[in-house]
Amino acid sequence: MSNPLIEVHDLKTHFPIRKGVFSRTVGHVKAVDGVSFSIAPGKTLGLVGESGCGKTTVGRTILRLVPVTSGMVRYKDVDFFSYQGAELRKLRRHMQIIFQDPVSSLNPRMTIGNIIGEPIQVHGIARGKDRDALVGSLLERVGLHPHDALRYPHEFSGGQRQRIGIARALALSPEFIVCDEPVSALDVSIQSQILNLLNDLQQEFGIAYLFIAHNLAVVEHFSDEVAVMYLGRIVERAPADELYKNPKHPYTVALLSAVPEPNPRPTNRRIVLTGEVPSPSNPPTGCPFHPRCPLTRQAARQADEKDTVEITTAGVRLRVLSKCCHETPPLAPVKGDGDHVAACWLAD
Repeated sequence: MSNPLIEVHDLKTHFPIRKGVFSRTVGHVKAVDGVSFSIAPGKTLGLVGESGCGKTTVGRTILRLVPVTSGMVRYKDVDFFSYQGAELRKLRRHMQIIFQDPVSSLNPRMTIGNIIGEPIQVHGIARGKDRDALVGSLLERVGLHPHDALRYPHEFSGGQRQRIGIARALALSPEFIVCDEPVSALDVSIQSQILNLLNDLQQEFGIAYLFIAHNLAVVEHFSDEVAVMYLGRIVERAPADELYKNPKHPYTVALLSAVPEPNPRPTNRRIVLTGEVPSPSNPPTGCPFHPRCPLTRQAARQADEKDTVEITTAGVRLRVLSKCCHETPPLAPVKGDGDHVAACWLAD
């Protein structure tokens, strides 16, 4: 197995909450609260979870688009957060992002040729006619025409704008790309075209992807490994086939039960989670999922009363395991399988 291209160790990103006349800090929103993973060259890690769980913040923090609170990101065994100035700009060539919104991520006052050509010129790769030729070849590579370089973003459809975003990300020949929900705003037919394009580019150039999405059906077919996030933390990580066939964390099981089946008589039973999603500014103690977890409530019915505790969530009193309520489970191998890890006391 090749050495990881990107290694993320205990990444935390907390945003201050300020109130009062003097804008004093009264708390923090723990958007990312201790995330760790690695991605090998030419591989894809799918990062999934509900909206607001911190997926996008993970990708932006890795690329230093938002300030990190603590933790480390290593790129080819070098601490990425230690780079500054000219060294950082040189390294940014190898790490790019495809933004979620193909409309707001493109400057409406710039032509497509200038949008894609700007990083090429800034990094001194090509100028003048050479730059224009490179922009034209990039547009052709993503299924557009070189003459489109003279047009503006509002003249394109959503799928075409996403292709432009991909061409911009490819302009500097990166080795790692954060794909921040690149197909969430597109219809199904265009989604398949974009995913096939990303897959072809990965096969051709050996690019590593962090593929952020909330559509588990898309992630299953595109990722080599999948990590599931909840409230700023990874609660389960495994190879894609293993995770979809044998999910261990109750949150992952609930997410997979919500994936639509092309069958008028679906075979999977839908698991509807009760209670409200906790606030990342005031996360619960112990396992962050315990106020909504059906597994700990089921286990509490069979456990001794001294091992359980009553909690109130969304105005409803529930009995859960005391261990789940007070002790944070580590991300540990499931039944000795080092490739499949889950943060759950009841995973086995």
